[in-house]
Amino acid sequence: MSRPRISTVTELLKPITWFPPMWAFACGVVASGLPLASRWPEVLLGLLLAGPLVCASSQAVNDWFDRHVDAINEPHRPIPSGRMPGRWGFYIALAWTALSLLVASSLGPFVFAAGVFGLLLAWAYSAPPLRLKRNGWWGNAACAVCYEGLAWVTGAAVMAWGAWPEHRSLLLAALYSAGAHGIMTLNDFKSLDGDRRTGIASLPVQLGPQRAAQAACATMALPQLLVIGLLLHWQAPLHAVGVLGLLAAQGLMMRRFLADPLGRATWFSAGGVSLYVLGMLLSALALRQGGAA
Repeated sequence: MSRPRISTVTELLKPITWFPPMWAFACGVVASGLPLASRWPEVLLGLLLAGPLVCASSQAVNDWFDRHVDAINEPHRPIPSGRMPGRWGFYIALAWTALSLLVASSLGPFVFAAGVFGLLLAWAYSAPPLRLKRNGWWGNAACAVCYEGLAWVTGAAVMAWGAWPEHRSLLLAALYSAGAHGIMTLNDFKSLDGDRRTGIASLPVQLGPQRAAQAACATMALPQLLVIGLLLHWQAPLHAVGVLGLLAAQGLMMRRFLADPLGRATWFSAGGVSLYVLGMLLSALALRQGGAA
């Protein structure tokens, strides 16, 4: 096979991973409080940039530089399975990065700068010499900033014609980005064996599964408690109660997860994270609807 099939390229770009940054971008749009009527083209282009372009670029970069790890953890992936021959994985990562920059440049200087920063983090996460993912603290922080905080701020900036978002939106973006560090830790449980054997110090490797699970839960919960406090301070009590209810439901799931971190990490990542991102939207709506004046 001289070149990969379209279906193999799509698998390399991992569409399932595009949702978190697209959702965060949409939350930034909502939190701006500005009308969508005249900004639909830019918003749709921004969603394309957040998910199918920048996030997809990061997935291609990661698969290329993780091909030896995936040969242990996920041998069915396009590169270790041989369905992505030669250096095609690397060339696709470069091409998608270039396309992402081209689209980002069409949305103005702020979005272009955000795109450059996000792509630099994507390459720094996976590629030597930095390869931030070798340490779970740094690697997960890079992913959390790129997937949540940066995407949120970019969405708000697109709505504001490239202006810097207001401070309440920035605070929410920062807090949900911090909580996403715990979400990234959940994703590391499935690759525990390969990480150990290849010298990647993810948090489950560094701390052990039980302590890593505790750290992930605390990292997710504490920022949400601060969000609730901010919403009360901003006089949005109904939104605060809503986020509190979502956090309480996560707490019940956390109890089950902590009883069996290795067996339930994927389960909690699906259910608990869904509740987490619903809280993001509810917080954004607090700003949009004037409840946080």
